[in-house]
Amino acid sequence: MEALKARDREVRAHERAHQAAGGQHAGAASYTFQKGPDGRSYAVGGEVPIDASEIKGDPQATIEKMQQVKAAALAPAEPSGQDRKVAALADSKIAQARAELNRRRGEDGGEGETAAPGERLQPSLNQQIAEMRQAGAPSATSSASTSPTDLTAYAAHAYRHQASAVFSSPA
Repeated sequence: MEALKARDREVRAHERAHQAAGGQHAGAASYTFQKGPDGRSYAVGGEVPIDASEIKGDPQATIEKMQQVKAAALAPAEPSGQDRKVAALADSKIAQARAELNRRRGEDGGEGETAAPGERLQPSLNQQIAEMRQAGAPSATSSASTSPTDLTAYAAHAYRHQASAVFSSPA
């Protein structure tokens, strides 16, 4: 009985942490229940949906939203594996939005490095990730390399098609 009560408190606190940090982007928590020997239902698992979609045409707003999504994913004291995936999804979308901002600044003649005539600057890591994603490049799992660039590209590729996410506690 005490184990069920403790699990119920843990699950509910976990999901409340997601909701509080997720703010307007988090939905209502739903729970998986188990009936205890006393006939009462105890939460043994749960999830909170969160809107992890980009804000079309506004990369800065997307960055801010994804920072909140990531904070919500990592808000519980012990984030689950799914929570960590949502945080990685948010990181990927932040990188893509930053690359878009950098691209726009370059087109607008904005700040940043300038190349000498005939010289091409090396694109930033974020730009490289965004370009790989747009080109549909294969993930880094096909390579034996584990450099940070490959791992970041893998993370970006792995989550590129997800528009929303769900935080969940294992049942």
